[in-house]
Amino acid sequence: MPLTTQATPTTYWLEHAWLGTHVEPGVAVDTADGRITAVRTGADTPPPGATALRGLTLPGLANAHSHAFHRALRGAVQVGTGTFWTWREVMYSVADRLTPDTYFALARAAYAEMALAGITCVGEFHYLHHAPGGTRYSDPNAMGEALLAAADEAGIRITLLDTAYLSAGFGAPPNHHQLRFSDGTADDWAQRAEGLKERAHARIGAAVHSVRAVPAGQLGTVADWARARQAPLHVHLSEQTAENDACREAHGVTPTRLLADHGVLGPRTTAVHATHLTDEDITLLGGSHTGVCMCPTTERDLADGIGPAARLQGSGSPLSLGSDSHAVIDLLEEARAMELDERLRTRTRGHWTAAALLRAATADGHAALGWDDAGTLEAGALADLTTIALDSVRTAGPLPRLAAETAVFAASAADVRHTIVGGRQIVRDGVHTLVPDVPTALAASIAAVRG
Repeated sequence: MPLTTQATPTTYWLEHAWLGTHVEPGVAVDTADGRITAVRTGADTPPPGATALRGLTLPGLANAHSHAFHRALRGAVQVGTGTFWTWREVMYSVADRLTPDTYFALARAAYAEMALAGITCVGEFHYLHHAPGGTRYSDPNAMGEALLAAADEAGIRITLLDTAYLSAGFGAPPNHHQLRFSDGTADDWAQRAEGLKERAHARIGAAVHSVRAVPAGQLGTVADWARARQAPLHVHLSEQTAENDACREAHGVTPTRLLADHGVLGPRTTAVHATHLTDEDITLLGGSHTGVCMCPTTERDLADGIGPAARLQGSGSPLSLGSDSHAVIDLLEEARAMELDERLRTRTRGHWTAAALLRAATADGHAALGWDDAGTLEAGALADLTTIALDSVRTAGPLPRLAAETAVFAASAADVRHTIVGGRQIVRDGVHTLVPDVPTALAASIAAVRG
């Protein structure tokens, strides 16, 4: 059933609702045709026929940065020591074994896990386009179509960020792993990406993998493609100091300056990670209102460092959150980690309120993915809801008016009780309604691509 189709109008009664600035008890939300039609406060008890959602209900969570196939790496890359670059070799070994069918199965299971974690929309940073050796499938977008189908079957929305990945680094040809990623030129990338079509649950955006992977002279082609379609444009930025050093050696400027000089920055663009920035970089990003997606659980798992999120937001960059490599899939943990990492770095507390962190996980995350009509509980918005239990061993005890603080600083994905997308219940009482046994689906799809 398409996400825009809702069999009958439905009223949900929210025991407690986060309305953007505060927690409101007793809220009735009417939905029809996949959207919220009314939000009524002062409903002390469920109206007749309403579905009761007990706990704290938020707008659906947006996972703004995902590599679905990285879910197969969980556990395997935690063995031994190393850096981002040694981790990348393990990642390549999984990528080498994926087919459209196994990619679909793995992504379907990963997206179902996201739904269980309260995520209603994912931004999939997709660069695994071709068969091993770079041979095109009969459908050049077979791998992207597998991801779109996987999200549909898992019941969540997706923005497919089709990614240009053309070089092993500043003009070097792709290595044998990266041949699967490359279209050869940005013009050829754009021609292939043109074949992807939006649908009810899916929007199409673009991505520059990094300044390493797209030659400077071709950055504008990707930016122009996204601009012509008013589509989101994402880019990995300064995740590693080695990237900064190589960019300066090749071009005499930082990656941020290179992107600015080639028209990549702007309010529809989101820089992912933005970990190692100069003062000028921060000014360029904030001044252009380029968004920044922080992925704290991946950034700490890969020993990348702590990005200057507070300074970026203060300079004008809206913040979103992503689970990236899926060391864990838990947007509440990502929100919490952004604040706690900043505390470790500055040795002061309280850089963001719980409300500000929830906005990054909801409205600003959806905006980064081109879903400006999602991420709020108000009439006209998409009827995407996430309910967090307030009676688990992690969340029991605090006053209900502190439920937002409880959700951000104590709850986890395991506390998500219900997930609603387009007005229909995808997770009910912690059980996925479309993928009956998500753990088994994960285990089977990962075993299929394990070396």
